[in-house]
Amino acid sequence: MTMSTRLDHYLTEHHIHFQTVNHSHSNSSLQSGVAAGIPLNNLAKGVILEDHQGRHMMAVLPANNKISLSRLNDELNASFHLIKEREVYRLFTDCDNGAIPPVGSAYHMATICDEMLANLEHVYLEAGDHKTLIKLDKEAFRELMGESRFLRFSSQVFH
Repeated sequence: MTMSTRLDHYLTEHHIHFQTVNHSHSNSSLQSGVAAGIPLNNLAKGVILEDHQGRHMMAVLPANNKISLSRLNDELNASFHLIKEREVYRLFTDCDNGAIPPVGSAYHMATICDEMLANLEHVYLEAGDHKTLIKLDKEAFRELMGESRFLRFSSQVFH
């Protein structure tokens, strides 16, 4: 598999300028960043959340960070929890398991983005497989995030 078909279509449809970065096979976003030789705080990952009514939302945060659900729920005055891994696979059928692109809008999903990603010169995203990253400059990333809210809801985990 290469880039997710939905992601490819979305980037083309919205005229988002990007570059692809190929790397050796990896099993996680952290491994992808290491394999591609990029700073882990510049690699965005998507975490899928669900509220009490079954609505999904994607939280986008740096790959080397951990989401704080309590902080996020306080900011949004909501009650989101992580969804089960098998549910993620069901929602992202055009992606390899564990390589979801952190672009909720391509999957008709509300998105919230950690503000730590907002002002980086370049942000990298999983492309839907375990061998390709998408590289975006600051303006392209902000355009890709569109109407997403930017809040601080994660903290760095050292590896």
